[in-house]
Amino acid sequence: MPLDSLTTQPPQRSSPLAGTALLAAGAAAFVCISGRSLPDTVGSHFAASGNATGFLPRALYLRLTLIFVVLLPLAINLVASLSLRSVNARVNIPNRDYWLAPERKAESVEFVRRQIARFSAMLMVFICYVHWLVVRANALTPPLLSSPWFMAGLIAFLVSALLWATNFLRRFRAVA
Repeated sequence: MPLDSLTTQPPQRSSPLAGTALLAAGAAAFVCISGRSLPDTVGSHFAASGNATGFLPRALYLRLTLIFVVLLPLAINLVASLSLRSVNARVNIPNRDYWLAPERKAESVEFVRRQIARFSAMLMVFICYVHWLVVRANALTPPLLSSPWFMAGLIAFLVSALLWATNFLRRFRAVA
């Protein structure tokens, strides 16, 4: 092995979009497989009490769920990644001039890209969780969504989003 091949180089990182796409494939498989157990008419809208108040044909419910589980997070990630590739990308972050100075720009943009990928992943997981609750609700006659489990998932998602935002803002905190 040549000596110069042993020089330290930064590790190659995978693309945040590739990771999101892989998670999206898993989420799509989860929705399709778990959706097989749904009845022909799916309780898809629920009152606060958990009682189903709206229904959709299973095929339409699954298509809409796949759009929200897969396409929405991928679109968020893709649009952000494409816009951040532009040399003149308008990035709205605290202390923008400092963090986007030429010596820090690449690292800052990569952090923003990875944070968007993390948020996309959190959104995918949350929507899959809600789908699972809908599958469980439709196993009952009449369909009944567990409001406590829904609220627990919603709170977990909101806390995660708050931690995500705190991490994001902390990264771009004021500089001395």
